[in-house]
Amino acid sequence: MKVNEKCVGCGQCIAFCKYEAIEVRGKAIFNSACIACKACIPYCPVKAIEA
Repeated sequence: MKVNEKCVGCGQCIAFCKYEAIEVRGKAIFNSACIACKACIPYCPVKAIEA
């Protein structure tokens, strides 16, 4: 999973990641716990998450 330039760092995606694989450091960052389940994608208000 990756985040494109649209990311505003709102952190809404974090609440929907059951693997605790997302951190926000200005923008969302996926760590090694990410299994690319795509559960976070529909919750990004600016459509910044890409599979």
